[in-house]
Amino acid sequence: MDLNRSDSFTFDVAMEFLKNNLGAVLYVDGDADTYRALSRKSFFTEFVDETGSYHDLIQKLWFHFNNSSDKVVEDYHVFIPNAGKFIGKYSKRVNIIFNDVTHTIQMTIYPIKESSTYLFILDELDGSQYIDETLTNKKVDTIQNTFLFSMYIDIVRDTTSSISITEISDEVMNQQIKYSDWRKKIVNMIWPEDQPLFLKRTDPEYLKKNIAPGKTSSFDCLMMNLNGRYIWVKLIFSRAETDNPEDYRFVYMVQDINETTVVLMSTLKKYEDLALKDSLTEVYNHGRMETEISNALEKHKKCRKNIAIMILDIDYFKQVNDKFGHAVGDTTLKEFAHIIKEFCKDHNAVTGRWGGEEFVAVFYDSSQSEAEDMANELRKKVKDFLFTAVEHITCSIGITMLKPDDTINTAFERMDSALYWAKSSGRNYVRAIC
Repeated sequence: MDLNRSDSFTFDVAMEFLKNNLGAVLYVDGDADTYRALSRKSFFTEFVDETGSYHDLIQKLWFHFNNSSDKVVEDYHVFIPNAGKFIGKYSKRVNIIFNDVTHTIQMTIYPIKESSTYLFILDELDGSQYIDETLTNKKVDTIQNTFLFSMYIDIVRDTTSSISITEISDEVMNQQIKYSDWRKKIVNMIWPEDQPLFLKRTDPEYLKKNIAPGKTSSFDCLMMNLNGRYIWVKLIFSRAETDNPEDYRFVYMVQDINETTVVLMSTLKKYEDLALKDSLTEVYNHGRMETEISNALEKHKKCRKNIAIMILDIDYFKQVNDKFGHAVGDTTLKEFAHIIKEFCKDHNAVTGRWGGEEFVAVFYDSSQSEAEDMANELRKKVKDFLFTAVEHITCSIGITMLKPDDTINTAFERMDSALYWAKSSGRNYVRAIC
């Protein structure tokens, strides 16, 4: 038969042509979670089993990264049951990586009557044609892909539609899921500390009261991406502008802001360090240590846990400056601070420069005897350390324990008196006044 002649090309001939050329035809029963291949050709004979689980088929077709064989993290598989429900005919393209080869598949789905049964028709497209189309849209895609996820929401009807997940597909997904169900599932992808904010800002009543027609609201939070890694995102709600004040339809988008946020937070951390740390020794400064002691007092009043504070003073430091010069004096202060800082790391403690050659440390969960033992250990470390130029120095240490009725001034007075006693004892001593 000459298929090029229109008069000989009948409907039966067309059906026979499709039968011989379509990649795969599958009968799907959603309720029974099964599918059966009616026809398979080309790579589909390996990619699609003769029979299998519909859940697994959806995972294989959808739940992988676009242009990649990498799987979507298990947490997001809770959405698979919704991804397999269709109302009306549906068609989309998917990229499948199979045996390291990319296959561009046109997938057409026909619901059968009113049941959860479908006819899946899968066919491989010509690769070169699809590549040309992809390159044409590359600039637009680059802009759009900063938005990881988007969908249309109708609060009144409790529905979602036009769902788009750019990392999975360039096209919208025909996924049927209630907005209320979506919130319950997606909240588990939000960083635990951000979940209360997410639930508040996505609550239907909050959206109704706080976003006027044509207006947009957004907030930032940490959210698990499809790789299973938490990244910074901006969640955006934009309300449709209509003449009906009772129309509560929204566009919801998730924008990837991780790179810019990480850079911003790193910059803010640098400025925070400049504000809170001593520029010479790089330990906390006087103001930051006042805050630390104040917070320690509040903690002690609430929890009644043992907290010790101590002040350390380099013995005869003026002689170091007079004999070796201020440059050596500065180096000595840096090395002295480093010894204290490293010691505090291992003992649940925080240290900072109080002023001049004096340093303060707060030791949490330490009794008086434990604090005295740690102070003596620290004193010996300083004595045994080989400092640049000056070689060996000593320090005196005063200790006090925080009391429920203390203020910063009363606690500091006892600590300072203990230091004076240590110096009066001949220096290189530890003394405690509690």
